[in-house]
Amino acid sequence: MSNSDGFITNSNGLGYVSGSAAKEQQQQQVSAAPVVSTEDTLEVRFEFGGGLHLLFSSKPQHVARLPRFVPDTTPAQPLNMRYVVKWMKENLLSEREEMFGEGDGVRPGILVLINDADWELEGELEYELKDRDEVVFISTLHGG
Repeated sequence: MSNSDGFITNSNGLGYVSGSAAKEQQQQQVSAAPVVSTEDTLEVRFEFGGGLHLLFSSKPQHVARLPRFVPDTTPAQPLNMRYVVKWMKENLLSEREEMFGEGDGVRPGILVLINDADWELEGELEYELKDRDEVVFISTLHGG
């Protein structure tokens, strides 16, 4: 099931949708970045679990087209997680930045997976994104 914005809304709260909603996943809204053509962009999928989706307009999944290279860098640098985290704070995060970000990165207690691998194995903020990468953020901290 999706809401009026086209985002999947029937998830288990961790950002994963039920099998019946998998087909609807194709219809997700694309968040626009200030870029010109698809040749100059990468499609990046974001998922939020462990309650983090509440900081991102209560939507557990987002798809964005981002510039292939970090803007205003000479020589041009490939898109990396450092830029993506900054972009997310400015464009996707809807509330309480302190619960998600710390400095250039994310807060301790947030597990970051890039294509199902821990981002610590991928170079963390220096990881260079590729078209159709999937980045998952899961909060490991829980209130009691």
